[in-house]
Amino acid sequence: MKIAVIGTGYVGLVQGTCLADSGNDVVCVDKLEEKIAGLLRGEIPIYEPGLAELVHRNAKDGRLKFTTDLAEGIADAELIFIAVGTPQGDDGGANLSGVWAVGEQLAKHLSDRDHPKTIVIKSTVPVGTNAELARRMSLLTDVPFHVASNPEFLKEGAAIDDFSKPDRVVVGVRSPEVAEKLHELYAPFLRTDRPFLVMSPESAEMTKYVANCMLAVKISFINEMANLCESYKADINDVRRGIGHDQRIGFHFLFPGVGYGGSCFPKDVRAMIHMARSKDMTSRMMEAVDEVNESQKAVLPRKITEHFGGLEGLKGKTIALWGLAFKPKTDDIREAPALVLIDAMLAAGATVRCHDPEAMPNVREIYGDRVTFCDRPYGCLEQADALAIVTEWNEFRNPDFEIMRRLLRQPVVFDGRNLYDPERMTELGFTYSGIGCS
Repeated sequence: MKIAVIGTGYVGLVQGTCLADSGNDVVCVDKLEEKIAGLLRGEIPIYEPGLAELVHRNAKDGRLKFTTDLAEGIADAELIFIAVGTPQGDDGGANLSGVWAVGEQLAKHLSDRDHPKTIVIKSTVPVGTNAELARRMSLLTDVPFHVASNPEFLKEGAAIDDFSKPDRVVVGVRSPEVAEKLHELYAPFLRTDRPFLVMSPESAEMTKYVANCMLAVKISFINEMANLCESYKADINDVRRGIGHDQRIGFHFLFPGVGYGGSCFPKDVRAMIHMARSKDMTSRMMEAVDEVNESQKAVLPRKITEHFGGLEGLKGKTIALWGLAFKPKTDDIREAPALVLIDAMLAAGATVRCHDPEAMPNVREIYGDRVTFCDRPYGCLEQADALAIVTEWNEFRNPDFEIMRRLLRQPVVFDGRNLYDPERMTELGFTYSGIGCS
């Protein structure tokens, strides 16, 4: 098929590249000239494992192209995917200005009356966006078109695998013909036991939010239980094993830590709260999830502050951070717990040294020389009074503890991801504090 993807962020670039890799002819469109120029030079604007190789191969083979010219990009396309950002607005709801702007431009360039194009909303959007986009575009053109919804369920750091081996594909359509066309597109990625779910656009839009909110609920739940365990001298790691083997509960997303971040969970939980308020309803559970998560981001700063005897005790201390991205295998720092910790330490007068395999350039743009950025994990520890682990990158899981103890001014570790065994750390001479374990 001939496909256009508008927007070359995490979702759009992965979508376009993976579809090209399955034999389709794809044109990726973005209004940012610098980003498109970089892609044409082979520069990938985001870090996602495996993406660069796929982009280079498919661009070289001519199946993947990039342009800033929307009219050129959609000219031959049967399917046009909208994958622009929908950031959180001031009222907590999704800012849809990008979606409306793309719809307006598309309406101006539709011309084929005999073969109506199908516009597919890939962006995460509130319920009713599909219908409203169709209404707005119909006011600007009398050329027939279809609008479908196809929410993404990609995890940053595993997006290629998630796209290639999806748990399910969800499409919201208003005609069987559009559903069939989308099924044909996704058929190469659907194994025999993976469903292709056809529903209304409204149900598809809601499915995306409900999925993310459910995962956010699990994270906030286990974090709240972890804090309770710590207060009662129970070990959340044992408790997690005790409940996870119950098949009704399972282990997925029940890892205690310092709270979720990124571009999806915080924004989508707040969007759900906003959607409820728009209907004069109260989403008490989602409000609690958001509140618990924001509180969880303050756990490490509190632990560190208490260890050093309060804010006065932190003045002049050096705190090392391992991990800046909101999760491993990405350079995304949106809503990252590490930023909350950095702000707290700097405000207390401490010096911050940090290391992350991918996210340091993004953090440097925010803090500049107020934070010391170290190329290697061990270099980050030199003369630090404590280490805080904020992101569970694999390279942090099995360090040389003897080197760590030698480099740290004080052998103190605050483990925000429970990477290490507390008893072993104590035996090795560390003062160790995890999440939900005494």
